[in-house]
Amino acid sequence: MTDKEYFDSPQFQEKYHCTVPLGSFCSPRGTEFRLWAPTAREVALRLYSTGSSDVCLREIFLTPEVRGLWRYATGEIWDGLYYDYLVTVDGVTRATADPYARACGVNGGRSMVLDMGRTDPEGWAEDKAPPLPPETVIYEMHVKDFSWDPASGVPEGYRGKFPALCLEDTTLQNDGTHPTCLAYLRDLGVTHVQLMPVYDYGSVDESGDPAQFNWGYDPVNYNVPEGSYSTDPRRGEVRIREMKQAVQSLHKNGLRVIMDVVYNHTYRPDSWLWRTVPGYYYRQNGDGSPSNGSGCGNDLATERSMCAQYILDSVLYWAEEYHIDGFRFDLMGLLDVPLMNRIRQELDRRWGPGEKLMLGEPWAAGGTAARPGTVLAGKDNLSQLDGRIGTFNDAARDAIKGGLWSAEARGFVNGGGLDGRRLACCLRGWTAAAGGTMKTPAQTVNYLSCHDDWTLWDKLACAAGLPAGPGCPPALLRQNRLAAAINFTCQGMLFFLSGEEFARTKQGEKNTYRSPLSINRMDWARAWANRELVDYYRGLIALRMRLPGLQDKSDRAAERIQPAGPSGENFAAFLVDNAGPGSAWKQILLAYSARNDAVSLPLPPGQWEVLADGESSFLWQAPRTVTGSAPLAPVSALILGRRG
Repeated sequence: MTDKEYFDSPQFQEKYHCTVPLGSFCSPRGTEFRLWAPTAREVALRLYSTGSSDVCLREIFLTPEVRGLWRYATGEIWDGLYYDYLVTVDGVTRATADPYARACGVNGGRSMVLDMGRTDPEGWAEDKAPPLPPETVIYEMHVKDFSWDPASGVPEGYRGKFPALCLEDTTLQNDGTHPTCLAYLRDLGVTHVQLMPVYDYGSVDESGDPAQFNWGYDPVNYNVPEGSYSTDPRRGEVRIREMKQAVQSLHKNGLRVIMDVVYNHTYRPDSWLWRTVPGYYYRQNGDGSPSNGSGCGNDLATERSMCAQYILDSVLYWAEEYHIDGFRFDLMGLLDVPLMNRIRQELDRRWGPGEKLMLGEPWAAGGTAARPGTVLAGKDNLSQLDGRIGTFNDAARDAIKGGLWSAEARGFVNGGGLDGRRLACCLRGWTAAAGGTMKTPAQTVNYLSCHDDWTLWDKLACAAGLPAGPGCPPALLRQNRLAAAINFTCQGMLFFLSGEEFARTKQGEKNTYRSPLSINRMDWARAWANRELVDYYRGLIALRMRLPGLQDKSDRAAERIQPAGPSGENFAAFLVDNAGPGSAWKQILLAYSARNDAVSLPLPPGQWEVLADGESSFLWQAPRTVTGSAPLAPVSALILGRRG
């Protein structure tokens, strides 16, 4: 029997599945170490004074117990010491950090014993998320690029770090007038901030140049915050306390926090997981080579029980210890459906149904060598995935602005054409009831751009054959506003990339995962130069909170949206049943035109209030009334409401 066959066998799971909490634990009663290493013949613990010291203070052998558990306990309090293990398997001894570590030294090569209680900021016990909003609007951001720009007004020592998220009154060039960073975000009206990876990752040297940049999809220590976002990566407790302070600050300012997690692969195949139990945590092809459905050189074997347990425990740990409100799963199509459903159920059990958000990418970078019979959480298996796990809707994304495989590809807003039925499917959350693939709108994440691929602005520029960069041609601004209006009037959760609302550009670069900060930084001067576009997004978000017909996540939500008159490739209109708690308008009329000439829109009988058009999304604050017909400007949207 090969190692792969053995690890996949029911006999291995029955003999070695271990439910004992793993890692190092420090309390006033002493210190304990627990490591799962079922194939090891010997495990030694090594202690150090710092995370980078070469001098071992002491070496201790752990005792083997049942189910592959190795353990050592002492009455001494070793809070603040660093450690690693020597694990011997099949005659080969490998040095490894603790894969279950909750703290580490610089660059994550050493684990740390830490009393987690002393990392809690003042008031942490009272910290709680803001109340659940009527609609979910997610803002994707990267800790470093969010505050790196010197024009942000953030002090240099805090730029690109967790403490920048605790500054509530920064302004452009410190002018005291134009809010940036957290103050700007608070005014925008989003409900959730999605932080791109903030666990310890390997593609940035924490002790090196602060201007290094990477998106961070390179996990090293899954349960430890990234040190380059802290003011002192050499002290393991600092990064933990500062991340907690950042979460606390976001909560205080009305924002829930989603964590982008990457449980489909590790930074290198030679990870702490591999060194502890060689081969177990990873999928292998038939010839023994590593499976590469992630495109990153390795795939985690989530269908194996202890790998699944590791991922579940990690998610629950972040939710408990750091008060994280939701999780976005990278390449969720590589994870198995039973694991995803189990995570959903456990989050609901502990915190209440729907309190913790879950969403993910229902695809992979390629095929994966999962154990036969494994059901993966990709598009083909959405019907088996819990309906309250959101999945990114790339079909609607491409229909609205054009596909991402070609720079020239166009969608509805930029002259690519789209029949009314396909646009209706977008509005109805791409649900099966509307001809799509989602169970209900609760499973749909509507978006136009994210960290991957071009920004929305750069895609529109590429499709138009224009250079991306500092200029903002009016024609592209109209397309941008129309795209946003469609996205924010689709049923489902709403998501957008930080800076999309001010025409963020990455100079036309499609994949900026390690591009310099001059390309990736949030340009706060541009945010204020394009304030009219920002306000358009603000108004759409505020209006969405007042439209229960679009917030509906039930299995009959699609019935609320019906065509309103004839439609073509460049024009369509829909009526929305907007009945619901607190609704000011019983019906909503949505009209979208990608035509280059004005349109006179025939209206159903009655008086209609103009809530938004192609220039302003705040008309609902003092609406004018129209009857009979309404003008619809070129390349624009029109949103009307009827009270009776």
